Amino acid sequence: MEKQIIGLGTAAIGRPHYINIRQEAVAAFDLATFKSNGIAVLEMAYQQGIRYFDTAPNYGIAEELVLNWAKAKADKTIEIATKWGYSYTANFDINAEVHEVKSHRLDNLNRQWKFSKGLLPNLSTYQIHSATFETKVLENKAILNRLADLKAEHNLKIAITTTGDNQVEVLKKAMEVMGNGSGLFDAFQVTYNIFDQSIATIVADLKAANKRLIIKEAMANGRVFPNVSFPNYEKIYTVLSQLANKYNVGVDAIAIRFIADTIQPFKVLSGAAISEHLIGNLSANDFELTNKEIELLKSFAVEPNVYWKERKKLGWS
Repeated sequence: MEKQIIGLGTAAIGRPHYINIRQEAVAAFDLATFKSNGIAVLEMAYQQGIRYFDTAPNYGIAEELVLNWAKAKADKTIEIATKWGYSYTANFDINAEVHEVKSHRLDNLNRQWKFSKGLLPNLSTYQIHSATFETKVLENKAILNRLADLKAEHNLKIAITTTGDNQVEVLKKAMEVMGNGSGLFDAFQVTYNIFDQSIATIVADLKAANKRLIIKEAMANGRVFPNVSFPNYEKIYTVLSQLANKYNVGVDAIAIRFIADTIQPFKVLSGAAISEHLIGNLSANDFELTNKEIELLKSFAVEPNVYWKERKKLGWS
């Protein structure tokens, strides 16, 4: 890659549990150790050339960690994206009945902004977290006007993140939303990976409109890694293993490289919780897939409704 296409998503360094397939045993939780590890991952990312960091209030202590770390670095090249819309409620308890609460109300936007604005001047992007038709947030004039005002006052990029099998429809709707006489949204954080490739159908339109595209869930919440619980992916596990052996990298790097080679996004977010995994992700910078390999991986796409139905069955771990 000509530039560092990888950014760091901070959910896993801010809370010990998230929707994923756990790849290793979970150690007993200690907050001080957890904070220290989070800072170490942020610093490792910085030393490896990463300058784009994505966080959110519902990522446990992540937003606070990023804020304090960035202030100490005092580097204007650090770019931070945060969100509003979800609140963290689990308090680091894996057995919590509710881990996070969603609210696309104006009072929640204003409440969460009070803390998030502390990320300035490194804060570049302010995102509606998981914009959906159900919450009607893309039709809420009070919220849209408030975001337009924040955009103008702080020179922010206003963005949305999307979740669900109708991502494309949500993006099309968001592209039509106006703020202060022009398109309100400048960036879109979406799910795209070997399994859910639906976003590819709209990438050209986003780029033609000069919109940033940030990719999350590159590992499909852990489903790209061999797992006996998913016999339907046995063939792709074999192919991914063969490619990983060929390029002397991990399956994670193959998954990220596929994204980079197929849609050339602004950033692909690494969700690494430890420095070792981050270094593995970054090895995606060291090779390119052949056209034949890209087409083979494209053939493993599943229907969005199948992908998201499967995702909903994943628990917090």
